[in-house]
Amino acid sequence: MSDSKKPLTYAQAGVNIDAKSQAIEALVKQLVFRRSGPVRMIDLPGQFTGLIDFGDVALTLCTDGVGTKLLVAKAMGKWDTIGIDCVAMNVNDTICVGAEPISFVDYLAIDRPDPELMGKIGIGLNRGCELANCDLVGGEVAVLPEIMKELDLSGCCLGMVRKDRIIDGSKVAPGDVVIGLPSSGVHSNGLTLARKVLETNGIGLDQRFPQLRQSIGLELLTPTEIYVRKVLEIVDKCTVHGMIDITGGGLRNFLRMRKGIGIVIEDPMPVNPVFQVLAEIGSLELVEQYQIFNMGMGFALVCPPDEAKTVLSVYGDGARVVGTVIAGEGVTVPSLDIRYDKY
Repeated sequence: MSDSKKPLTYAQAGVNIDAKSQAIEALVKQLVFRRSGPVRMIDLPGQFTGLIDFGDVALTLCTDGVGTKLLVAKAMGKWDTIGIDCVAMNVNDTICVGAEPISFVDYLAIDRPDPELMGKIGIGLNRGCELANCDLVGGEVAVLPEIMKELDLSGCCLGMVRKDRIIDGSKVAPGDVVIGLPSSGVHSNGLTLARKVLETNGIGLDQRFPQLRQSIGLELLTPTEIYVRKVLEIVDKCTVHGMIDITGGGLRNFLRMRKGIGIVIEDPMPVNPVFQVLAEIGSLELVEQYQIFNMGMGFALVCPPDEAKTVLSVYGDGARVVGTVIAGEGVTVPSLDIRYDKY
């Protein structure tokens, strides 16, 4: 990393994650209504998906979008993979409680109808649902010429899990191990910073770097890994106490699991070359990188140590034990002198 340039931050790129957290908190404080009747929400704070009591099972419901990765797709003229990202961002959240994604709906807001573009987006949505074994049961296309300057793509996923098999992090205990699953790249988080790094330094999306197999633009467009099939197989065969989708917030996501435990990442996952390139170009500080990007670990499972060998065997290449659970609070990476105490 160059010492001559001032490090670029996410806030300077336009996204202040602390301000975002405060805004979300203000919103959530107002959401106090609870319906009457037999079908009601299960109140489990911090989860990546909402849960609804439905008798012997719980339904799960979550929503997410592609974000400014869409601007990279536009600049590259490549729209056939962002649908995978849209599905992935939702189904990967769904499985964090042990739920199986069963249905998906998409929402596309555009300034004008474009059949060719929408057909390409549909290719990715279909592929994402295939990878997740999830039906796309419907969606909405809103033509909003007075609102939309660019298009926006988001979705919502319905999942299902037996109530006695919900994984909510409550059983996570000191001595458990953290197993990381490899990411495919940037996924669909931190693209505002990634784009700002390139823009500030006058680097086009078609530029190539020795560390990368393809242009930086195509690296940024690499679809988000979908972990559904392997993780559900692991949950079926192993005891898992908690699961984390490493999305926006990076390692801070571990702080959502439960209070009273700390996470020590003693052996971080190998960092994808694209992150190394962005860090060098933007002089990004390590503490900033690990709270924005996934840095090579796109998903994590927490399990008893005697289950680790089976988990690694079921997942296959790339998975590894990266850390342990201790009594206390916070997430630390001792070898990098990194610590996070709040989400």
